[in-house]
Amino acid sequence: MSHPLVAAAALALSAAVSLGLARFSYALLLPPMRADLGWSYLTAGAMNTANAAGYLVGALLLPALLRRVDARTLMLAGGFASALLLAVHAALRSDLALLLLRGATGVASAAAFATGGLLAARLAAALPAGSRVTPGQVLGLYYGGTGVGIVASSLVVPPLPWPAAWVALAAVAALASALTAAGTRTLRSPPAPGTPRVPVRLAPLAWALAGYGCFGLGYIGYMTFVVTLLREQGLGGATVVAFYMLLGLGVVASSWLWAPLLQRWRGGQTLALLNGLLAVATLLAVLPAWRDLGAAALPLVFASGALFGSVFLSVVASTTALVRHNLPAAAWPGGIAAFTIVFAAGQIVGPSLVGAVADRGGGLTGGFVLSAALLALGSLLALRQRALGVPPG
Repeated sequence: MSHPLVAAAALALSAAVSLGLARFSYALLLPPMRADLGWSYLTAGAMNTANAAGYLVGALLLPALLRRVDARTLMLAGGFASALLLAVHAALRSDLALLLLRGATGVASAAAFATGGLLAARLAAALPAGSRVTPGQVLGLYYGGTGVGIVASSLVVPPLPWPAAWVALAAVAALASALTAAGTRTLRSPPAPGTPRVPVRLAPLAWALAGYGCFGLGYIGYMTFVVTLLREQGLGGATVVAFYMLLGLGVVASSWLWAPLLQRWRGGQTLALLNGLLAVATLLAVLPAWRDLGAAALPLVFASGALFGSVFLSVVASTTALVRHNLPAAAWPGGIAAFTIVFAAGQIVGPSLVGAVADRGGGLTGGFVLSAALLALGSLLALRQRALGVPPG
């Protein structure tokens, strides 16, 4: 069997492909595509709306597929399909065709990311007693892979015209998927037909679900438009690349930064704190647009990227921890599915909402203020979520 950290690193490349390359690289490609194709902000946001909708469709299809197909097979199929679809982006100019393509990429991303997470969780659970590798290290490596994909996008995209950049991203995705295949040969999660469904009472988790929905609405506007915002503020290409790389490195570190809080707080406190920090990070990005801050503007922008990157993916982990703390083990899949659907609905609406506000005269600054307000509201809602006191057994 492969060393657990080697297998975890290979799985992390699936996260790099599915989110870092297939979704979040779009922020870097948006400014040149918008200029070349004459997009409004609404159209630009709709591309990520389509991607998020595809991701939701993929997530909803996965339970049935996992009853028939091995999880590793689905993960690799999603990774290689993502690579192929990224390459196709270079050949299309029609808005409708690109919307459909972004949706299909979302479906493939869901297959790669969700099954990769499942395999990482099972790898962590199978660690032998006394192993020097901890479950936290395995899961931290996996989710940190998204940041690796963001950093790779920052290096690959900016020097190239946007059609060539899509092809380069596809090549990186294909290579990463091949490395995932090589490093996970001994991992298996066979189909589980007939797995019983356990009903879940969601009303006691309503405040957390509402707070998480606001997170989905708020965070995705930042991740869609932040590079465009910085370019409109006059930042040069090298500065924007450094900003996005810093954001990606924050994602890599985030799994370890917040792990103690995920174990300590059993109610909505962690979700509330992280939503609040994201609201602050979002406002820091637009502060230079409101007033002439001179030399102070650049540190604020970089603080925004570092803070946002080190927080946003841990919000997803906080809801998983919340479910594990407050529901019986048999109800965990249903609870996590409910949070996934609420989050997906939010990130479907969010990019188009920010784009519509920007088009109606508020500019991207207005859209970011709306995103910050939604994140702050999510913080207040989550703060009302109390621990349920249900033993996870």
